[in-house]
Amino acid sequence: MKYYIPTKVYQEIDAVKVHAEELAGYGSYALIVTGKYSARANGALADVEAALDAYGKKHVQYDGIEENPSVETVMKATEFGKRNGVDFVIAIGGGSPMDAAKAIAIMLANPEKDAEYLYESAAHTKALPVVTIPTTCGTGSEVTGVAVLTVHAKRTKASLPHRVFPVLALADPKYLKTASKKVIGQTAIDALGHMIESYLNTTATDYSRMFVDQGLKVWARSKDALLGMREMTDEDYSNFLLASTLAGMAIAQTGTTIPHSLSYAITYELGVPHGISIGYFLPGYIWEADIADQEYLLSTIGFSSVDEFADFFQVVSDCGILPEENIRQVVDIVAENKAKLALCPYPLDKEVLLRIASWRK
Repeated sequence: MKYYIPTKVYQEIDAVKVHAEELAGYGSYALIVTGKYSARANGALADVEAALDAYGKKHVQYDGIEENPSVETVMKATEFGKRNGVDFVIAIGGGSPMDAAKAIAIMLANPEKDAEYLYESAAHTKALPVVTIPTTCGTGSEVTGVAVLTVHAKRTKASLPHRVFPVLALADPKYLKTASKKVIGQTAIDALGHMIESYLNTTATDYSRMFVDQGLKVWARSKDALLGMREMTDEDYSNFLLASTLAGMAIAQTGTTIPHSLSYAITYELGVPHGISIGYFLPGYIWEADIADQEYLLSTIGFSSVDEFADFFQVVSDCGILPEENIRQVVDIVAENKAKLALCPYPLDKEVLLRIASWRK
């Protein structure tokens, strides 16, 4: 077995303020990568700017990161960073800013390369230091080396072959409080998908399953808040953020499997949010698994059956049945991905993939 996560993580209230000196110590000029609005609304941007100002570090913000960021956006941000002479990158937000920041850090450290380099394998990836500040509770990107970008030329999303682990993650649950209940639900399902896919995985180890086990238990403590049975509490925000980070630690070891692969073209073609697109395929993925694995996963997150879990997903996601044409399209795509199929712990062919993808029908 092996275990490798070089990211230092602090989860606490006012993490940015408490660890401002460490945050500011990774360079002299920071590129702060964000979406358009949320980093300002939740106070994270102001906290980061104050921390950098306190230690005399220059900073500039690039706020053009869209949901499911594209290669083109990464290159625009890279040019912006080059013009300003930045030497480290701080990502504030969900998976989109964090994934984009990793890709931007690669391109800034390799200024002679063009966009094609993002999808070229390298024995060693050179990148500027990346600090991550998650403000949603699903991606786990704050502790993984993975970055996923939208590739318009292929009409899908795809992971980079490069691995860029953040040097520091500052996880403050207070930033989740301004997110809508809808966003909390979508991202919490994403985190659950990471844990299920890491557990039902041929590369799973005692190390990765340690993170899954604790993550599922933490996640389960607050799942009823997603159903609207009560208002979200400070403890719920902390639980979902912790579960997301633990899930990230798990997939950093194993990678994701079939639900993620099926989800990418669904998100691209139909605009289904990432977490919901993954969640759509989770009941079928669990249903095809060994009975002992089914029982462990369902009981740990507090469901008596796959049907009950699917009902939970429906309430939280309000997602209807996906069109048959799109289901068959993604099944055809994934059926050709031998590397991804090999991560599934039970036999897979196109018929099984169709059952997973069409389970809700």
